[in-house]
Amino acid sequence: MTVGNMGSVQLFDAGKKGRGLRATKELTAGEVVFAEPSFSAVVFDSLATQVCHSCFRRQANLHRCAQCKFAHYCDRTCQTACWDEHKQECGAIKMMGKVPGEKVRLAARVLWRIHKDTGIVSDSQLISVDQLEDHVTDLPEEDLKHLKTDVYTFLEYWTYGRKQHSVDDISHIFGIIKCNGFTLSDQRGRQAVGLGLFPNLCLVNHDCRPNCVAILNHGKVELRAVGTVSEGEELTVSYVDLLNLSADRQKKLKEQFHFQCSCEQCSQRVKDDLMMAAAESEGNKPSADQLKEGTAFSKEYLEKIERSRMEKDYCQVVRLCRECLEKQDNILADTHLLKLRVLSVASEVLSYLQSFSEAADYARRMVEGYIKLYHPNNAQLGMAIMRAGVTLWHAGQTEAAHGLICKAYGILMVTHGPNHHITRDLESMRMQTEMELKMFKQKED
Repeated sequence: MTVGNMGSVQLFDAGKKGRGLRATKELTAGEVVFAEPSFSAVVFDSLATQVCHSCFRRQANLHRCAQCKFAHYCDRTCQTACWDEHKQECGAIKMMGKVPGEKVRLAARVLWRIHKDTGIVSDSQLISVDQLEDHVTDLPEEDLKHLKTDVYTFLEYWTYGRKQHSVDDISHIFGIIKCNGFTLSDQRGRQAVGLGLFPNLCLVNHDCRPNCVAILNHGKVELRAVGTVSEGEELTVSYVDLLNLSADRQKKLKEQFHFQCSCEQCSQRVKDDLMMAAAESEGNKPSADQLKEGTAFSKEYLEKIERSRMEKDYCQVVRLCRECLEKQDNILADTHLLKLRVLSVASEVLSYLQSFSEAADYARRMVEGYIKLYHPNNAQLGMAIMRAGVTLWHAGQTEAAHGLICKAYGILMVTHGPNHHITRDLESMRMQTEMELKMFKQKED
């Protein structure tokens, strides 16, 4: 089945995984397989006044909808573009007298869209939204309780003439959102700002070493190849952060997406040894008891660090990170997950406190560990290298910063493409650091 702008892919029976998509031609790294607008999408409750409800850009001084006083927009253009989707929501909010949570709002938007477009909005949509998997029967008891609450809130909120839906129909939509909802990021990929449903993307199955990545770019999700994909090869993305042990990834995938991952990375526990590696100095390694003790105190410190971070006691966060890293140094390797998490927090918080020299040291060590664990064209790796490059630049280490920024640019050109806000920002930084290096060299000469 190949239609419209989906000519590079084909829907097929992927066996135990259900439906899937495969390539109908050879794809190269960075190639856009397809771009898809959301079927429906909403801004998170917590960011409703800070993010445009049409284009999902985060910015100050948004204009509020005069009717419901809930939706916010960049300007009249964004408000007009979104009105067809917002008008039902606007009336429902006014009638209910309050705004329900994001899941209820998204479920309502999905159903309004189904009524308007019968679940298929264009020739390039491969499957109707209501045909997506919901896994409601697989939900544990606690999740079913939450689902029941959401359904009754939905019934209070829903208005669409005389058209009503059964509890099973509404539960089906909530199940689809839970299993298939895609988190939307702001224009620079720095923060999750909303939730959307993209029917074609929902057909792409998971792999812990995926051959594609899904990135939001100018209001559409782009599926991009991260390496060469052969004709007939299944297209895959990762549903979870790959920087976790195989067993932890499998557990999360089972709990959230209701399948047992048996990909090569999981079945062979690829790189699990590095993620739990002990420090080694001149051939000497810590004992099993020392490693066990190091793991225990690292988890304890990370809990304290997170509490202090939530309380915004950043000086305490830095103190705890320093203590933990000092104790870890001769026990845990720089690729150990617990050490990487401390290095990440330390570099981020010290950068916020403008202690750039110390932050740069931690950022460099963190990136060196990430490079050994992530796929070379991984979007999260590219973002981490970019942040490290910026930290080194602020620390006055321009040459090293330029090297990292160039490396990040190479990765993100594949994962995000040349027109993404992040890539454009990186291109500007790359040119500026290059110019600074030339100026330094001219002064030396």
